[in-house]
Amino acid sequence: MKPTDFSYHLTNYLTKYLPCVSGLSTNTILSYRDTFTIMIKFFEDSLGIKVDKITLETFNAEHVTKYLDWLETQRGNTVSTRNNRLAAIHAFAKYVERRSPEKMYMMQEIISIPIKKSKSNVPKYLPVDALQLLLSLPDKTTKTGRRDGVLLSLLYDSGARVQELCDIIVSDIRLEAPGTIRLTGKGTKTRIVPLMPSMIALLRQYLIEFGLSSPELGCRPLFVNHCGEKLTRKGISYILNKYFKAAQLANPSLYPETFSPHCVRHSKSMHLLQSGVNLIYIRDILGHVDLKTTEVYARIDTEMKRKALEMASSGIASEVLPIWQTDKNLLDWLKSLG
Repeated sequence: MKPTDFSYHLTNYLTKYLPCVSGLSTNTILSYRDTFTIMIKFFEDSLGIKVDKITLETFNAEHVTKYLDWLETQRGNTVSTRNNRLAAIHAFAKYVERRSPEKMYMMQEIISIPIKKSKSNVPKYLPVDALQLLLSLPDKTTKTGRRDGVLLSLLYDSGARVQELCDIIVSDIRLEAPGTIRLTGKGTKTRIVPLMPSMIALLRQYLIEFGLSSPELGCRPLFVNHCGEKLTRKGISYILNKYFKAAQLANPSLYPETFSPHCVRHSKSMHLLQSGVNLIYIRDILGHVDLKTTEVYARIDTEMKRKALEMASSGIASEVLPIWQTDKNLLDWLKSLG
């Protein structure tokens, strides 16, 4: 079977260009790979084009548009997910047009497929008492429960993304004052986040109990599953959802109907903001590139808006009527204008 031009370019793109030339992280490359894995399945199941028959001719704007529509209508993906898939396809099309100029027009047709506008979703966050209940649920009498307690507490205290939590190794933790943790985020960018003394005390106990306190074990993952393997995003999501459902049953009024691990990160951001922490510091803790991303938390906190309005109007309102309402000559003049 002769390889197709599509398979040739896609293989080189994923295995050579993205890791070696663009220097993208493994997680980003896997996300790109998933876009094309799902697309290949769509080509086979919905278009009747077998994987060994997909060429740059069949990888065209019409078929890509159908794939994007299928993601939303059949697969149930959000507009955000659809746009992420399209961004990966755009990047690949730009790669191909430079290497196969004869396909430039076809690739530019794909690149011209617009990003779909979507409603801005308000980040969900939990109030402090809801977080306290959630963090209290792991069973401290069992080793697994103690692991889960430290995991949940660290996820909240550090404001880490779930993947960042997965990737933490023992040497990323600094137990000496001031206690910190090193997080590796998107694009392999690292940041140092301060930790509360209570969190440092929990981590110190955890490292001793799980046999991770020796310096030579610095490269070991901080959190592992029952097989001793690094916890995955799916594993951490499972743990979080288990305790969220338990907390929801205990006090339904405190929790939204749906929950995602990112909700804990949003909650940390809101609590920092409500405590008076400057947005610049919150941006740095969260690892946002643009301050505009962080500003969304200031916009959604209606309680803070109410307090700000009260402070702004303090001392302005008065029960004394303004002078224009008591000055008869002024009122007669105003009426004459009509």
